[in-house]
Amino acid sequence: MIETIHLQLLLATFAGWVGRHQARVIAYLIKENRVLKEQLGSSGKRLHLTDDQRRRLAAKGKPLGRKALRQIATIVTPDTILAWHRKLIAAKWTYPRKRVGRPGVMKEIRELIVRMAEENPSWGYARIQGA
Repeated sequence: MIETIHLQLLLATFAGWVGRHQARVIAYLIKENRVLKEQLGSSGKRLHLTDDQRRRLAAKGKPLGRKALRQIATIVTPDTILAWHRKLIAAKWTYPRKRVGRPGVMKEIRELIVRMAEENPSWGYARIQGA
C-alpha cells in the first residue's frame, strides 16, 4: 500500500514536471513566432502561405477555439484561421452534382456545326439544322 502511494506521488510529480516543461516550450514558441512576425513587419513584406500551410494551420487551430487562438496566434488572426477551416469543411463535403436531363451535344458535333456555318455563310439556321 505504501509503495502504491509512493508510485502515485512519483507519477504526479513527473506529470507536473512534464506539464510545466510543455508550458515553457509553448511559451518559447509563441515568443519566437512574435519575433519572426516583427521581422516580417519591419521589412514591409506580407507573408504568403500556400494552401497546404493554410490547411495545416486550420486543422491545428480549430480544436483550440477562438479564445485560445487570440492568445497564441501570431501569423494570422483567429478569424482567418477559423475561416480557412470552414472553407476546408465546405470543400470536403462538396460532391459533384449528378446531371439531370438531356446530355449535352458532343464536342465533335459542335465543331462540325461551327465549321459548316463558317464555310457556308449564306446558309441559315434551318439549313444547318437540316444538314
